Amino acid sequence: MYIEAVANRNSPPAVLLRESYREDGRVRKRTLANLSCLSDDVIEGLKVLLRGGVAVASAAEVFSVERSLPHGHVAAVLGSARGSGAMSWFGSAPKELQPLLLAMLTARVIAPASKLATHRLLHDDTASSSLGRVLGVGQCDADDLYRALDWLHGAQPAIERRLARQHLVGSTLVLYDLTSTWLTGRCCELAARGHSRDGKRDDPQIVFGLICTSEGCPIAVEVFPGNTADPATVAAQVSKLHTRFGIERIVWAGDRGMLTSARIEQVLKPQGMDWVSSLRNSQVMQLAGEHGPFQPSLFDERNLIELTSEHFPGERLVVCRNPLLAEARARQRLELLAATEADLSRIAAATRPLRCAWGASSRASTWPSTWR
Repeated sequence: MYIEAVANRNSPPAVLLRESYREDGRVRKRTLANLSCLSDDVIEGLKVLLRGGVAVASAAEVFSVERSLPHGHVAAVLGSARGSGAMSWFGSAPKELQPLLLAMLTARVIAPASKLATHRLLHDDTASSSLGRVLGVGQCDADDLYRALDWLHGAQPAIERRLARQHLVGSTLVLYDLTSTWLTGRCCELAARGHSRDGKRDDPQIVFGLICTSEGCPIAVEVFPGNTADPATVAAQVSKLHTRFGIERIVWAGDRGMLTSARIEQVLKPQGMDWVSSLRNSQVMQLAGEHGPFQPSLFDERNLIELTSEHFPGERLVVCRNPLLAEARARQRLELLAATEADLSRIAAATRPLRCAWGASSRASTWPSTWR
């Protein structure tokens, strides 16, 4: 390869990177690139390299290395947060806290961690992404994050009302569920020992419930003591939707551990609310004994059967057949039967009477001589 300058009438010459080759005994050449846009110094350096020389003695003379931080995921989450109107949520916060609140919101998505770990993620000296630089909070202190949390705690009701007006108006279906997390230390007033979903039976925990729209958009969250049972939180959420959000007609969707019969009778029915839940095994067996057995052909068209029962007056009962669940349970039964037969075979083999394979002469020859 070589560099050639080609005259171009009244314009500056075209600088081309070319390659020569042989074809049918003749030397030909072809153009690989047009280098006319490069400066003279760069072109001279390329000529030195093509001749086998060294254009630059060391990279440190011409390059300055700067720190590079991951940015793509930060730009994606920040764009989504701004598009959702997150900045308006923090509009009443002090000016110096607004970018920090947005940074904390973004950090919960890209790298959820404690506030001290979030401070390390944002700070210029220990940053693991471009989030701190983009929002200009790279020199924040850890105390600034706790100040932002204090403001957010006071502003939570107003933010939740704003979200409810935006996403729950005109909707009647509300999704609600709880989870828990364990914690260490002795300063949390809500920490208590209860049912641990993390398997941390020796550590105290807190319980928090989340209200979502039918599309799964979170609206409100509330924290409860760690020994609070799931059904005991329903009344507080019903009151929140009525008094704070002004929503009259609501349909609750919850599992049978959440919407128990007692909670339905004591909380939902007096408030005139509807609900979607499932029956317990004993109730399903009672229903099957009253209306069953259900023929599989009844599920051919819609896979659903609607019926009524005197044990559930005024309620709409829907029976559904899940073919995938039926297949999984059939496979599980076969596996359990195979495992049981394998265990029984080992037991039978261990308890089978032993047969002696020795003859009389062999037994006699192996007895001690003093016994003969």
